[in-house]
Amino acid sequence: AFPFENNSRNNLKRNCYMFVCVCQSCSQSFPCAGRAVRNAFLSHGPYPAKDKIHLARIIRRSYVGVELVQWLCEQCVYVRCRTTAARVWQVLLELGVLLSVDQRVVFSDSNTYYQFSFEECDSPSCEFRSNEGEWPEAVRLLLQLAPYVQFRSGGGTNSPTFVHFIPYPAVLSLPDLSPLFSQEELGRVCLKERGRDVLVLQRVTSSVTSPSDRYVVVSGTPLKILEHLLSDLRLDDQRGAPENRESEMLLDDFLLTYLVFMTTHDLCQALSARCRGQEEGKDALFRKRKVLQLVSHWSRLYKDFLKDEEHVRSFMKTLYRCVLEDLYEFPTLEKDLKEFQKLLRHSQHLFCAFWMFFVYLSVICCVHVSSDSYLSVHTHPLLEAHELLRIVGLKIDRAEDDMVLAVVSHTGGAQINTRSKESVLWKSSFTFHSAELSRRPVRLLGINTWDVAAALTHLDWSLFKSIHEQELVYYTLSRAPGSGHTVALSVLLQRCNEVQQWVMSEVLMCVSLNKRVQLLKKFIKIAAHCKAQRNLNSAFAIIMGLNTAAVSRLNQTWEKCPGKFKKLFSELELITDPSLNHKAYREAFKRMKPPKIPFMPLLLKDITFIHEGNKTFHDNLVNFEKLHMIADTVRMIRHCQSDQPGNEVIGVDSAEVRASVQYLHIIDNQQTLFELSHKLEPRA
Repeated sequence: AFPFENNSRNNLKRNCYMFVCVCQSCSQSFPCAGRAVRNAFLSHGPYPAKDKIHLARIIRRSYVGVELVQWLCEQCVYVRCRTTAARVWQVLLELGVLLSVDQRVVFSDSNTYYQFSFEECDSPSCEFRSNEGEWPEAVRLLLQLAPYVQFRSGGGTNSPTFVHFIPYPAVLSLPDLSPLFSQEELGRVCLKERGRDVLVLQRVTSSVTSPSDRYVVVSGTPLKILEHLLSDLRLDDQRGAPENRESEMLLDDFLLTYLVFMTTHDLCQALSARCRGQEEGKDALFRKRKVLQLVSHWSRLYKDFLKDEEHVRSFMKTLYRCVLEDLYEFPTLEKDLKEFQKLLRHSQHLFCAFWMFFVYLSVICCVHVSSDSYLSVHTHPLLEAHELLRIVGLKIDRAEDDMVLAVVSHTGGAQINTRSKESVLWKSSFTFHSAELSRRPVRLLGINTWDVAAALTHLDWSLFKSIHEQELVYYTLSRAPGSGHTVALSVLLQRCNEVQQWVMSEVLMCVSLNKRVQLLKKFIKIAAHCKAQRNLNSAFAIIMGLNTAAVSRLNQTWEKCPGKFKKLFSELELITDPSLNHKAYREAFKRMKPPKIPFMPLLLKDITFIHEGNKTFHDNLVNFEKLHMIADTVRMIRHCQSDQPGNEVIGVDSAEVRASVQYLHIIDNQQTLFELSHKLEPRA
């Protein structure tokens, strides 16, 4: 921050602190933009210059504040109300392009007189000077910073007695000081409140061809970041332009990652405060519409993800009542309210669809009540422990409190389930005793490999499309474990592990050497088909299952495998090569068109690397650049889910094929798998 030292305006600016905004060209220069607005008014304004007598002097070529505001409202499409226009003129007043005859520090939309300075840009290539028709773009550049000017309201003198501050941080630009700064500091705006940085903006080159560039958030306090995003947000009738899509992308970054630095309750509180702001008239209408639009975006993004959050339900009810109460004063809110109602109904429908998918994926659960007897319970995969105990208690006439649920492993060990709200069935697997191994028929050999791959992809896709983007953030942060916020993601990750264990179990439980070779060929073809069907999650799991030490050591089995299958397997192994940060996988996955299923553990690893490798806070300010990187990675889920699978993957008619992949028979103990491997092919 630098004190404003221009001697000609020292009295006017002695209480103002300006913050540096260094620009590399006139198209990004705020002083040049201010002069462009001044020249447009002098050239095309319908209001004649006036003379004013002030302190026994005649002040010539003066203009009235009310006329300046009126002209800007009528001529510029980016200015939608008088308050916004007044803030633009306030920026010009701060820049010294506009001068107050009465030496006021606050621009007033009243019969107050102002003059213009006559300084011009010295650069012969100034875009604003050579093309006068671009002055509306100059207004747009100034509008990006207008919400942050030290916007004062009050009396007409410099006396602090008559001046009070409304809560906007001080800002803005100084003359070109680029020789004093490095390239990294160019185009950066630091906003301060009470001597502390509260928001840092960075100039970025927009993809839109225009003489103004955008300013995006680098860091800031959570409330100031939210305030900036709301200020930059365009309403539905302003949307569609590329620069507005950029604003929506920044909002998307914030909503996807706000859980990193604030709670949902904090966000609801901040939005409630914004909805009850102190503005009046059109400003209040725009503020409420923008809050509604942000909440609508939030609801579309999160769908049923926050269905159990009490704070969200309470906030939605409060917002709905607030908008209903304001309908009389602002009838135009009716359209926004109807859209909001429609969105809430749609979100409820999505939740029901998501829940019914798991409910109708039925499971027969065998609950052993003694060493030689069990009960069969027909239920769904998301059954919680306390629900299972209640059902069993009703069948055997025992109180729920008198029973304890335990998962017994194949080794005989028991794990007591102490979390009554935890789903138990997804954490259980089919296991086998050694005596059963030789009696199991190898059913997989009689099933078409494409059908098996299609069934795997169909089931994986059913789980993958249920994943919310926010689950990856929750999973990485380990927020509220067991709260149900990562159900779909946890199930898909467990599914990946089970497929890997299934491959190992099927191969190692096959006693016949010839059938074991046939199984290897089957799994290699299934992995290739999964890759062709763009299901890299199962493809990875199968390849890793065949690459485990217990399977890869079976030299006699691999030697009898035909050369073309070994070659195919070597090609498939390339996508699992971790060198150069999994370059082979990333390039192969990038070439695939959606719908596609990524290898989820690697995606989570990328997010964890970003989270742990970058600080969340810099000098007590949220590092928004880190959030942008996390959001970009998380958005891959949206891209992968942006289409539906083709007919070849949609469904498999054979009940045998569906059963073979839905209920996997696995051994999850590595020691047992190694023992089986050594029984099949003992050490030499």
